[in-house]
Amino acid sequence: MDRLPDPNTGVMDWDKLRIFHAVAEAGSFTHAGEMLNLSQSAVSRQISALEDSLGVALFHRHARGLILTEQGEMLDATTKDMFAKLAFTTAQIRDSRERPQGDLRITTTPGLGSIWLTPKVKDFIERYPDIDVSLVLSDDELDISMRQADVAIRLKPPTQPDLIQRPLMEVHYRVYASPNYIKTHGMPSSPEDLDNHRLVIYGEDANPPVANLNWLMELGVSDKPRKPVLTVNNIYGIYRAVRSGIGIAALPDYMTRYAENLVQILPEVQGPSFTAYFVYPEELRNSNRIGVFRDFLLSRIRENQNSAS
Repeated sequence: MDRLPDPNTGVMDWDKLRIFHAVAEAGSFTHAGEMLNLSQSAVSRQISALEDSLGVALFHRHARGLILTEQGEMLDATTKDMFAKLAFTTAQIRDSRERPQGDLRITTTPGLGSIWLTPKVKDFIERYPDIDVSLVLSDDELDISMRQADVAIRLKPPTQPDLIQRPLMEVHYRVYASPNYIKTHGMPSSPEDLDNHRLVIYGEDANPPVANLNWLMELGVSDKPRKPVLTVNNIYGIYRAVRSGIGIAALPDYMTRYAENLVQILPEVQGPSFTAYFVYPEELRNSNRIGVFRDFLLSRIRENQNSAS
């Protein structure tokens, strides 16, 4: 099929539209001919024939080059949209045929990466063996716009305008202790009881995803100020401290969902929550390996939500 319907003339030649699009992009018959591997005269003849069929001039001819007329701008807007959709569809078809492959460098925080992400990577690698996965776990945010990583799982929305972000999951904080701690120090029955317990909190040099993550220091507090038994500069260290029985802490549910040696205390209490984001550069929007990794994570999150409900 090499013709498209046109409400005025009945048909419009697809090949002439292709040449018009190239001329509008290049700004001259000569440069368009080089792009299309056609002579300048052949390009000029095709444009003249298209103008004759439409009954309007599409370009103003000047010594400095070609300028679109008002009617030419209308047609240019339509052809740009057509070719953009065609390119997108072509890429989708190609990606559907090709097995995802190549390097995939993922960055996130040590806590989220070690506890939540790493166990899931095993299944992803088995499903997509041609993707070479590497994890970069750091509390410092790598600049993925400069390709220090291909994709990031961020605990805060990115501020850079050239990054695509997709909400991945809601994270909630609750209160936990180890069975050994409860055996030794007892189970708090109310927020006020925390006055008599050992609390593990963020240190001053920490960079938590939301403000006031040391809310346990104020929850149900009496006149006597609380003093933590330990401060740690990241959530993975707090998690390890709680598991070892040092004290009580607020932990995110991505760390505690499958932890067998943690006990939730004060279940009626819920702390701050935040959204984790799947982030990648605009230039990788159509990357097959980014797409399958994103869809894989989302499917696992949905499975976990369904099993919990």
